[in-house]
Amino acid sequence: MRTWKVGDVMTRTVISVDRDASYRNMVDLLIHRRISALPVIDDAGRVLGIVSEADLLRKIEFAGEEEPRIFEGRRRRDERRKSAGRTAADLMSTPCVAVTSDTSIALAARTMHASGVRRLPIIDQAGMLVGIVSRSDLLRVHTRPDEEIRADIEHDVLGVFLIEEADGVSVAVADGMVTLTGKVDRRSSAEMAERLTREVAGVVGVTSTLDYSFDDRRVR
Repeated sequence: MRTWKVGDVMTRTVISVDRDASYRNMVDLLIHRRISALPVIDDAGRVLGIVSEADLLRKIEFAGEEEPRIFEGRRRRDERRKSAGRTAADLMSTPCVAVTSDTSIALAARTMHASGVRRLPIIDQAGMLVGIVSRSDLLRVHTRPDEEIRADIEHDVLGVFLIEEADGVSVAVADGMVTLTGKVDRRSSAEMAERLTREVAGVVGVTSTLDYSFDDRRVR
């Protein structure tokens, strides 16, 4: 069964900057290009870090507050230090959390959540920048037409894992919601069909009323 990868949804044309890019230049890029972050690369194109809107907003947040407050935590001190930054090297978040284009979209989503980031630079095996993926890019998988989803279920699930029982299963898809009806030989086949259908790209949910002739789980 085909697993959707980051390479299927990533943005390949990436606006990036070098270490010496000025604060003002980065603000101009974010606003006029309507993007939310800038990967920072070296002369060879390898990713060094990333500058986000949040990094740039530190200068506004801490305006007029140059001295740390009593009992201010380390993280807050680091943010205050960033507010004085003038170049990408001063402001970028590093080490940069990045993935390769063959990373599954599920793993990319988990990586974003665990790292608390909203986008991931995509690198090749040499660490060179080849793209970027955002939360909204990952959500594109749920814009797939219902007919495409149904075709994948019939071909990649039923046609591969339930070859001898596929003729007894009917698949309907509406707005990403899948309904499986019909009858198969074994209970394990019915459960497998539902489980694998949930893994098909673009599936929002599955309702299965598949019946079976033989409860092979009870025998086991």
